[in-house]
Parts: sequence; C-alpha cells; structure tokens
Amino acid sequence: MKFKAVLCSILLLTSTTLYAQPVELDKVSVIVDQGVVLESEIQDLVASVKRSAVTSGQELPSDAALRTQATERLILTNLQMQMAERMGIQISDPQLEQTIANIARGEGMTMEELREKLAAEGMSYDNYREEVRKELITGEVRRANVRRRIYITPQEVESLVRLMEQQGLQQAEYHLGHILIGFPPEPGPEEIESARERADKVLELLNNGSDFAKIAIASSSGPKALEGGDMGWLNINAMPTLFAEVVQDRKKDELIGPIRSGAGFHILKIKDLRGVQTVEITEVNARHILIKPSVILSEDKAEQMLKDFRSKVLAGEADFAELAKEHSADPGSALKGGELGWADPSVYVPEFRDTLNQLQPQEISQPFRTTHGWHLAQLLDRRVGDVTDKVQEDKAYQLLFNRKFAEEADNWIREMRDSAYIEVLE
Repeated sequence: MKFKAVLCSILLLTSTTLYAQPVELDKVSVIVDQGVVLESEIQDLVASVKRSAVTSGQELPSDAALRTQATERLILTNLQMQMAERMGIQISDPQLEQTIANIARGEGMTMEELREKLAAEGMSYDNYREEVRKELITGEVRRANVRRRIYITPQEVESLVRLMEQQGLQQAEYHLGHILIGFPPEPGPEEIESARERADKVLELLNNGSDFAKIAIASSSGPKALEGGDMGWLNINAMPTLFAEVVQDRKKDELIGPIRSGAGFHILKIKDLRGVQTVEITEVNARHILIKPSVILSEDKAEQMLKDFRSKVLAGEADFAELAKEHSADPGSALKGGELGWADPSVYVPEFRDTLNQLQPQEISQPFRTTHGWHLAQLLDRRVGDVTDKVQEDKAYQLLFNRKFAEEADNWIREMRDSAYIEVLE
C-alpha cells in the first residue's frame, strides 16, 4: 500500500509538471541593430520616472506616452552601448566606485546614506551602479563622436570676445524648458504641416495653463523629454544659436515658438533668468604624472609606482619633469614635463581640483585616483587676479564649443538613430 501511495504521488507530481503553464519571465520588445531592448527594461524605466514624479510632485501623462518616451530613450542608449563595445570603451569598477562616491559627496551624503536612499526609492545598489556605468560609457561615446565634428575658427573666438567685452561680462543666463515636435529627415510638405499643427496645438494648451513638464514628457521628441523638457541653466552664448536669437529681452515664464529647425518645431519656456557676476579668478599652475592601470599594470602597482616616484623626487634622486616625460600617460602634458599651465581649478575633475586646493606652492601630493587613472601632482604656483585676455579667449572658446557640441550631439544622435535597424515587436 505504501508503494502504491508513493507511486501515485510521483505520477501526480509528473502530471502537474507536464501540464504546468509556462511562466513568461521576460521578452524582447525592440530589436536594435545587433542588440535588443527587453520588456523589463522599459517597465523599470517607466517605474523610475513615476517614482521621481511622486517625489517631486510632478503630474505625468498617460502610461502609453510614458512607455513611448522610455522605449525611445532605451533604443538610443542601446545603440550607444553597442558603439562603445565596437570602440572598446569600458569603465572599470574602481572608476565607477570613485564616480559614485563623488555623486554621494556632491549630494552631501555618505555611501551608506546613498544606499539607504536608493533602497527607500525601490532601487537596488547593483542596478544603480550599472545605470551610472551606462551613463559614463554613453557620455564617453558621445564626446568621442561629437568632438571631431566641431571646428571653431579664431575669428569666431575673437568676435565672441569682443561681444563679451561690450557686455562687460554681465551676460544673462536662462533656465529653459524645451519641447520639440519633430519630423523625419527630408520631410515632405504634409509632414511639415502636420508637425506645425501639432506644435500650434501644444502651444495653445500651454497658453491655456497646461503643465509644461507633463506636455514635454507626453509630446516632445527632444533629448530632455523624460526630464519634462528641462534644459537647466544656459548662458546665452552656450545655448544653440537658434535659441539664443529668440530668448534675448524675454521675461520669466514667457513662451516662445514654434520655431522651425532641421529637426522640427521648437517651443521654449523661460522658467527663470539671472545675471552673471564678474569675479576674480584664482588660477593654479600645476604639473602631474598620470599612470593608467591596465591588464598588465594593476591598481596597486600603479599607485606604488607613483609613491616610488614621489620618494625619489623628494630625495633629489629624480626630476619630476623627466619622470613625467618618460612615464606619464597624459600625452598633452607629458612632453612639457607634466605641466598643465595656468588654469581655473574648476576645469579639473573634482579629485584633481580638491587635491590642488590642499597643496602649498611646490608641494607634491600623495598618489590619488580619478576617473582617468592614478596621479602624482605638484602645485607650482597660485595667483589671484583679474580676468586676462587669455582667460577671456578660453571662456569664449568653451562657450562656442558647448553651443556647437549641443547642436552636433543632437544631429549625431538623430543620424545614428535613422541609420539603425529598429523593429518594435508586438
């Protein structure tokens, strides 16, 4: 009897196993060239946007509109990650942890407090790490591909320097909201007219009191759509030329548009504005030796290598400049003995900037890590003074670069998207 009972139990379990319904764990929602976007990725991003909206009290559009925006964001990220793989761009774990530590410090939190905040928002620390890693990688891909598309002539710099002098450096900054009603490359008259009608409808809704961020999330084709179209604070000389020409003399909360460009029709909102104060600049002149860890050279060995360099320089057994020429992985400064020249310390990554700020002239730091690798830095001198012609030229160049970078980044992303094979699966 016992044997029969056991046999019946086995048959029952086998029968249950044979006829159990399959459980769908995940599925492919979009084919993106050689990669895919999973359904779980779309749902996770939508859930993240919803959590952020609850925290900030932001009203959101329909789930269908959110899903469309989230899918498009993931398609672009996927394409850039594929390109990063082809280019060999990677972010090591030490670089990643250093970046996350900087993020926590910038938010006034310890790492433990950051973990607790993430847990309270329903995100695991491991998932957060990988999201930060993706952002760093896509940022590197974007910079590498867009930078080579930018050319700035000396005449452009001179013209902007003269304009800055005329304005007395009291240049306005605008906090802009942006909605783009896009149309495809080489659109026909009907497509242009359709986009124009949709843009007019959006502007009508905004003039009647509709929430700008909600409309941007639901309707915008711009890169900041999921952020409610918030472009942040932009100097008038750093924003796209098309925008710079229309925001001058406009007031807070004013709506502008629709403005046509090659990408579609733009609608802007001036969320706020402020003047730029002229301040004295404290510049530093420094030099450094950069050692980049690799498969052959471990993190510990790279750090120890710089410790040995430091001891030899302090003992008079080696010259800092000669060591930099021979060993530094920074090609721009190695030939100059590691010298970086006079610069505003804010142009450096936070760890480098903070290290220089703690040094006295001629003092050599201990080895320290940044996202670029391990550094040994020496502060040569520090000076405080008025803005010089060189600083004005550097500022003008950077403003022009930022403007062109923003314009070319949008063009590059659109070209990459248009040339890719994208199939959204039912």
